[in-house]
Amino acid sequence: MGLTGIQIMQKLPKTNCGDCGFPTCLAFAMKVAAGQAEIDKCPHVDPAVKEEIAEASAPPIRTVVLGSGEHQLKLGGETVLFRHEKRFENPVPLGLRLATDMEEAEIARRLESFRRLRWERVGVDLHAEVLALEEVNGNKDGFLSLVRRVREECPEAVLVLISENPGTLSEACDLCGEHRPLLYAATLDNFKEMGQVAKEKKAALAVRGDNLAETARISEELLKMGLKDLVLDTGARSVRELYEDQVIVRRAAIKKRFKPFGFPTITFPYRCARGYLAEAILAAVLIPKYAGMIIMSDFRADVLFPLLVERMNIFTDPQKPLVVEEGIYPINGPDENSPVLITCNFALTYFIVSGEVEGSRVPSWLLIKDTEGLSVLTAWAAGKFGADTIAEFVKKCGIAEKVKHRKLVIPGYLAGIKGELEDELPDWEIIIGPREASGLPSFLKEWKAA
Repeated sequence: MGLTGIQIMQKLPKTNCGDCGFPTCLAFAMKVAAGQAEIDKCPHVDPAVKEEIAEASAPPIRTVVLGSGEHQLKLGGETVLFRHEKRFENPVPLGLRLATDMEEAEIARRLESFRRLRWERVGVDLHAEVLALEEVNGNKDGFLSLVRRVREECPEAVLVLISENPGTLSEACDLCGEHRPLLYAATLDNFKEMGQVAKEKKAALAVRGDNLAETARISEELLKMGLKDLVLDTGARSVRELYEDQVIVRRAAIKKRFKPFGFPTITFPYRCARGYLAEAILAAVLIPKYAGMIIMSDFRADVLFPLLVERMNIFTDPQKPLVVEEGIYPINGPDENSPVLITCNFALTYFIVSGEVEGSRVPSWLLIKDTEGLSVLTAWAAGKFGADTIAEFVKKCGIAEKVKHRKLVIPGYLAGIKGELEDELPDWEIIIGPREASGLPSFLKEWKAA
C-alpha cells in the first residue's frame, strides 16, 4: 500500500518553506499521497528518502517510458481494475510488425501505412505509435539496416527491437541514440545477458516466459539485477490463455501487489488468432482488458480506425467529459449576413455540428455555450442550456456586433423553449433548426438573413 499523507509528511523537512509550490509540508504531502504531485518537487528531501517515498507511492503497475523528446510513450502506470473506479492512465500503444524476411516492397508499404493512417476525431489525433522490428533467421545485417531505415523514415515511431541475440540488440540500441527502445526479449535461457544489455544501454526490457509462472520467475531475477523497466509477455498461444493472462497479471499487481507482475504487458494477437479479422477482434478485447501494448501483423484502415476510437473512448476520464471552450466559432469565413447557430460545448456535439456546417460550405457563426460538457438535452434538463442561460450568453458573447440581422438558430430538440427565448431576447427572431446535425447542410442553404 502507498504511504499516507501523514506518513510522507513525517519524512519531510517540515520547514513549510513553500519551495515545492505548496504553502505547507502537509499540503504537499497530501498531494504526493494522492498522486497529484511528485516528491522530487521538494528540493530539501534526502535522496534516500526521496527514493523510499517514490517507491512506496508508485502505482502498482510501473510506468515505463519509451521513445524520446516529443515522441515519448508511457506504458503502464495503472492503479485500478475497472475504469469507473478512477480512470485508465496510459492509452495502449498500437504497433505494426516489420521483419527482415519481408520483401522490400512490403516493408515500404507498411512504413507508408504507418505514416499515412491518421485521423482527427473530436479534436484528438488518432494514430499508431509503435513499430516492432524483428530479426528472422539470424539476419543481423538486415536487422540493423532495418533499424537505420526506420529511424530515418519514421523518427516519431517508438521501436520494439526483437532478436534472440543480445549482441545484436546492443548494436541496434546504439543506432537508436537517445530514442529509448523496448528490447524483446529476456527468456529463462538468456535473461542475464539480456539484462546486462538493458542495464548498459538504459533500455526497457521485455520478459518472455512460456507461462505465467516462468514469466514471474524471470521478472524476479531481473529485479534482483536492479532492472526496473520491464514489460511482460506471458507466452500465451491461445485466445483464451492470452485474455486470462492479462486479467491475472493486472489483478495480481493491483490486488496483491505482486511485484514480479507489477509491469505493463506486451501482446501479439496474430500469434493466437486465426486470420486478420480474428486478430482485430482480439485486439479490440485486449484494449480494455488489459494489454499494455498491442503489436499487429498488419495495418488496415478499416481495422485500425475502430481500434483507435475504442482506445480513445476507454482511456478518457469517465468523470470528465470532453469539452471545447465557450465562444464564437467562425466557419467558412462568415460575414455580417451569415447565419448564427448555437449549441452546447460537449466536444462530440461540437465536432459533429461544426463538421456538418463546414461541409455545407455556407459561411456561418457557431456559438458554443458552456454546458459543462453536457449534451443538448442533458444540459437543458440540468438547467444549463435553457432560455435564460442562452439569452445571457448571446447578450455578452459579442455576436450582435458581428452580424446585422437578429436571427438565432437553436437545436431542433430545444423547440419547446422558443417562446421563452423570444421573451428573453425580444430583439432576436428564434429559428428552430433541424433535430439532427445531418440536416444542417440543406437547412443552411435555404437560410436567408432578410
